Amino acid sequence: MGCDAPAALLPRPRPARAPDPWLRRLRPGPAHPGAAAARIVCFPHAGGGAGAYRPLATAVAARTAGPSPYEVLAVQYPGRNDRIRESRVEDLRELAAGAFGAVAALTDRPLVLLGHSMGALVAYEVARLLERAGTGPVHLVVSSAWAPSRVPGGTVHLRDDAGVIAELRRTSGTDARLLANPDILALALPVVRSDYAAVETYRHRPGPPLAAPVTAVTGDRDPLVPVGDVAAWRDHTGGGFRLRVVPGGDHFYLTAHWAELAGHLVAPPPRPAGAAAALAAAG
Repeated sequence: MGCDAPAALLPRPRPARAPDPWLRRLRPGPAHPGAAAARIVCFPHAGGGAGAYRPLATAVAARTAGPSPYEVLAVQYPGRNDRIRESRVEDLRELAAGAFGAVAALTDRPLVLLGHSMGALVAYEVARLLERAGTGPVHLVVSSAWAPSRVPGGTVHLRDDAGVIAELRRTSGTDARLLANPDILALALPVVRSDYAAVETYRHRPGPPLAAPVTAVTGDRDPLVPVGDVAAWRDHTGGGFRLRVVPGGDHFYLTAHWAELAGHLVAPPPRPAGAAAALAAAG
């Protein structure tokens, strides 16, 4: 899961004209949101903030340059960055319900959801809520994440500070210099522990599979999430499914593969197996 402190955690004023406490528009992007051909909403990992996706916005802009670029937004969970004075949320479905209200207002354009690690589960629960409301996303992209039915639980959130730090080192998502800084740790560890609690207490509630197609991306050397548990996302969609495994990638493979991830987001989503076969036969 990891942590991108200090950027996600240090107190900052809320940006002017923020569309919603839950959302941040990332640059570069369309000069006017109404010009966007589609919208991508990104959900951060445990301990992460909206700013973690700035490199992705740059990569998406490079792939969608023209009169109708994609707009990239990221969810800002409570308890960090400009929301640091708000109460942290330790229930994953509560996080999803909070984000849903903001994301639902964006469905006047085709909507793609992206989540990394914990963020993939939040994005999935938001997608379920959107589909129940009749405004589901056109594509869900999940990164380095267990399928909802494969989340193993855990006790990291119950460990002492040294135990949480050891887990952050294992996932390789946090600069070692930050983990040695007591001032940063004082801000980061409560947030990280709350986010781990949200993931480790999450239990999937059975229901209809998503109508939205799913692309799952992961590294083949992820110490946290086995490839088989990522591949199991195919069981959670009635649409198409695509699995992409990044050679040599760890849990935070994406920091070296933003352009590749952007490509998955702007490419046509996978088709259901039957539809793809019928299309090939017709061709």
